[in-house]
Amino acid sequence: MRLKVLFDNCTPPIYASTLNGFISHYGHSAVHISNLEGLPKGRHSTDLEWIEYLRSSGFVWSFITGDGRVLKNAAERAALRSAGLHGFVLAPAYQKTAHNHVASNLLWHWPEMQRLTEILSAPSMHEVPMQRSSKLRPLPL
Repeated sequence: MRLKVLFDNCTPPIYASTLNGFISHYGHSAVHISNLEGLPKGRHSTDLEWIEYLRSSGFVWSFITGDGRVLKNAAERAALRSAGLHGFVLAPAYQKTAHNHVASNLLWHWPEMQRLTEILSAPSMHEVPMQRSSKLRPLPL
């Protein structure tokens, strides 16, 4: 199964290019919303617009965000469930962490993120912890 990962506007593009460099060797890809071709409003698309775009693309997508508020908006939560997306929210501590450490942690947690995306049939959300010894924490969707 080839996975595609979208990094939203709440993450810097460097995370997408770093993860893409690693996972592309396995047939997967990662892209930042600013580089997602075909999205009508580009990086200025609303969450509902990019969620619909991913749903209708025909590919298996997951997304990574730095903003847990996506789970507080009822319309966005419903859209995520309807789209069948698996999402990963960076823990709040990531906002004060150097980019190289964040990128390193994303690579460290990638095998678990990939496994969850592949085995879970229902849409899901998980928090990506700062500690490498910690597992991804399920979040209510």
